[in-house]
Amino acid sequence: MQADNIKRPSFLYALSMLISAVIIVATGILAYDAPIQILMFVSMVVLIPFMKGLGYTYKQVKKAMISSMSKALHPGIILLSVGILIGAWIASGTVPTLIYYGIGAISPQFFLVTTLVFCSLVSMAIGSSWGTLGTAGIAMMAIGTSLGVPMGITAGAIISGAYFGDKMSPLSDTTNLAPTVTGGNLFTHIKHMLWTTVPAYLISAVIFTFIGLEYSGIADAESVSVLTAYLSESFNLGLVPLIPIAVLMTLLIRKNPPIPSIFIASVVGALIAIFYQDLGIANTLSVLYSGYEVESGIDIVDSLLQRGGLTSMLELIALFLFALGLGGMLAETGVLEALIASFADKIQHTGTLVFVTIIVSYSTLAIGGSIYFSSVMSGTLMNPIFERLNLRPENLSRVIEDSSTQGGALIPWTGSGIFTATTLGVSTGTYFPFCFLALLTPLVSLFYGVTGLTMTKYEEPANKN
Repeated sequence: MQADNIKRPSFLYALSMLISAVIIVATGILAYDAPIQILMFVSMVVLIPFMKGLGYTYKQVKKAMISSMSKALHPGIILLSVGILIGAWIASGTVPTLIYYGIGAISPQFFLVTTLVFCSLVSMAIGSSWGTLGTAGIAMMAIGTSLGVPMGITAGAIISGAYFGDKMSPLSDTTNLAPTVTGGNLFTHIKHMLWTTVPAYLISAVIFTFIGLEYSGIADAESVSVLTAYLSESFNLGLVPLIPIAVLMTLLIRKNPPIPSIFIASVVGALIAIFYQDLGIANTLSVLYSGYEVESGIDIVDSLLQRGGLTSMLELIALFLFALGLGGMLAETGVLEALIASFADKIQHTGTLVFVTIIVSYSTLAIGGSIYFSSVMSGTLMNPIFERLNLRPENLSRVIEDSSTQGGALIPWTGSGIFTATTLGVSTGTYFPFCFLALLTPLVSLFYGVTGLTMTKYEEPANKN
């Protein structure tokens, strides 16, 4: 009965709602460097009067928010599990072993492509582009500088590898968010991304190989030797610490659910930390909860190893909740439909649809300053059109990942852009031209849209019951 009193927003009313949310997020980030979580929460509060103006009761507003936020439960549990996993893998020597032997395998002529592959492996193992940038990325920047490789090129290889591994890892928050927003399946989403990401990755590898051949020489091993010496003295390295990776990959390849797979791999890592690294039960449990802590007095060591733990994921979960809540409010009121109504019916071809989705993804990324904001907004905005064209949700989630997820590091004022530039010590403009994966993947995605290749469809129309 109450639904009879609810009005659909006009184009201007819908635009005012969206702009209000965008202004709060953008101003908070750009002017005050405020946390994106609180800004999205404030945006949700600001939208309540708008919804009441359309005839919604507070109870209906709350229902819209909670219904959308519930989608964050499963990926939120995965994120908590990943935080535990990262702590366990550092304590067990898994991550230190990857770093130690990865650095030892570097050849000057193939430094860039090695950096690309090494950062890909680390990122895929830990499921975090930021974690890779803050660990392996820092080490590779130091080595690249000693080899005389321009910092922008080295950063481009690091970023390309970090985001490739992040996109391909079921442990990644953004990889979990994209199919959550579009209503797809995690592993179907990852497999579908292979069509766009792998070709772009191979082309990037070839480019970095040819660029790297211009640089040769012997690295100043001081910073490298300090790091490797500490790792070898503080951890028992070798094959045993790599067992958790083999366990996790085996479980995931056998299509076991991600949460128990991550939990088992964490337990294996914790056991290795207790019995092989002699960390002890109490210290290991502390690492699983609050992360690995070290005060070596060596900056590169401390920055590499101080991370992980269940509590490290709480901020991301809050972001999940508020981003989904905000998207749910906009979707419930019909704001999104009102905004795209002027052009939605004109989209009849997959090529046009993919192109518009890429533009929407980059636009919401630039306006909102957050990959999460862009993913939620793009997914909610474009999902009805994908369904109308009978396209499965993995098509939309793939385009979102191909554009807004990878584009985060390319826009200076986004959280990802700021983190990347600050962590690697290189301005966005310096590394932008060398982020080949982020620049090439949307083009491959657009090619598939134009040709229709790999654009999977429902066997029956999506709107059929």
